[in-house]
Parts: sequence; C-alpha cells; structure tokens
Amino acid sequence: MDKNQFKAGHPVHTYLLEEELITTLLEELINTDPNEEFQKFYNLFNHLSTVERRFERKENQLFPFLEQKGWTGPSRNMWSFHDTIREIFRIIRKNIDEKDLNSAMENTEYAGQNLRNLIAVEKTVLFPNALDILTEDEWMKMREGEDEIGWMLSKPPAKYPEDNQYVHPSADTVVRTDVVFDENASHFDEGYMTIDQVNLLFRTLPLDLTYVDENDRVIFYNRGEERVFPRSAGIIGREVKFCHPPKSVDTVLKIVEAFRKGEQNEASFWFNYKEKLIYVRYFAVRDAQKNYRGVIEMSQDISETKKIEGERRLLEWE
Repeated sequence: MDKNQFKAGHPVHTYLLEEELITTLLEELINTDPNEEFQKFYNLFNHLSTVERRFERKENQLFPFLEQKGWTGPSRNMWSFHDTIREIFRIIRKNIDEKDLNSAMENTEYAGQNLRNLIAVEKTVLFPNALDILTEDEWMKMREGEDEIGWMLSKPPAKYPEDNQYVHPSADTVVRTDVVFDENASHFDEGYMTIDQVNLLFRTLPLDLTYVDENDRVIFYNRGEERVFPRSAGIIGREVKFCHPPKSVDTVLKIVEAFRKGEQNEASFWFNYKEKLIYVRYFAVRDAQKNYRGVIEMSQDISETKKIEGERRLLEWE
C-alpha cells in the first residue's frame, strides 16, 4: 500500500505517513546506545511514544466507523495489540528512570518487533478492508474528528477534502435536521435554558461526562477544553463494550449489569494516569419510576484538588 495513492489529509494517507516516521524512529533508536548517547536515545524514545496519538485515533475514530458497518474485529483484537505496546513503553520508561539502560535497549527492540507486526496487519488487513467498507463521506467525517485527538506528525495533515474546514464546537451553530430527538429533550426539572446555554454549561464544567443509555450505547459526551481521556464524534451511537480497552471492559460491563439489575447505584475508581491523579465515578441513571435509563461516567483530574489544605476565603488572582 502506497501513500501516494491517497490525497493528502485522507486518514489512511496520514496513517501511512506516520508509519514511515515510526520506521525511521525505530531504526535510529535501536542503533543508539543510551550508555553513550543518553539524551539522543531519550529524545527519540519520547518522539516514538507519541504513537499513542495514532492508537487513540484508531480506537476513537476508525474503529467506531467500522463497528457501524458490522466489522468489530479491530475493536476486539487490535486494541489488545495497542495495550501490549503501551505496556512495553511503560516498562522502557521505567528502565530509563531507573537508569537500567541495557534493559531499556532490549525492551526497545521488543517494542519495535510489536510495532512492525502491528503495522503489517494494518497494511494487509485493516486499511484495505476499511477502504472497501467505508464511504468517501465517512472518511471525510473521520478526518474532521481527528483534530480533537492529534497525530505523531510535527504538523497537522491537510484538510480532507482541502476545502473541508474544521469547525470548532464553540462555533458550530448549524441546526441539524438529520437527527430525531426525543420530544422531551429540551425539558428540565427546574429552570429554563436555551440549547446554546446548555452546551456552554457542559463545555465549561471541569469534568469529562459520558452518558450511556439503557441500550448500552453512548448518546452524549461533553466537549471541554481539556479532557482527561480523548473523545470524538465517532463514539456517538457506539456500544459501551467497544469504548474501553479489553483489559477493563469486563469491569465496565459488570458495573452496567449491576446498575441495570438495581443492585448498585455507584462505582468509583482513582488511579495515576500521565502523571495525574484521575477520579472516575459511574452513576446509575433512573427515572421517576426507578426504571434503569443508563449510566453516567464522570472523570476528573484531581491532582490539584488533592493538594488543597486549610482555607481560602479571599480572592487571590495575583
């Protein structure tokens, strides 16, 4: 598969550009001895670590489009490959932090083998099948969502098509006519707000909120300026079992089932993620008759909150 068969900005063109970058970085990294050129090795490893952006685009953009067409294999299987590589990278970073540089070199070669195997599957199976399954309009929609996640590349890829300009959520005021909402969608228990005001409220909240309905499909997430975990438009309508890594999906499904049966109403977790302390809570949603109507997932970075001591009763902007 040659990137030149695609126009710049096409998601597959971007994946193939990143593939070239990964190959170059791997070759240089494996041929760099950290015992002699530590800083160079460290910088190359950090650059290669941005492969996380590539994984997140596949998991949150490409896979959901394929699921909608009935192909769930990538979500079920390839996500596990991503997690394996993530774990190897975590070990390499630990090796570097502990100055165990010989182990770092060995594990880098292991990471390289896994990355090359993954790329081979992408080029021979994932991308060819995706190109057969998805329409041009779907690739265009996918490209729009990529801006929210990012790339390994030093510069953002071209728009696709070139005149397809990304509209930031804060400027998206077009009233959609292709979506049928529930007749009570604008009703609130107390008070009155316009749709615009509701959107502003959710965008301003310092929380990641995701709503999974009683049919186990994601129907909403808020678009804050800085999210804890990446989200993009492709997740809307997606089954919740495909929205979590394979290693955690069983726990999520256990929570959903306990909520559905009325056995539990809340579940909480907290853990370190990218040098931040993340607090994740799940709440059962029930109507006035106590019927199960879904799950709310709330995620928040509480690193700074954890540091609070004493009191602050005065305004301290300076």
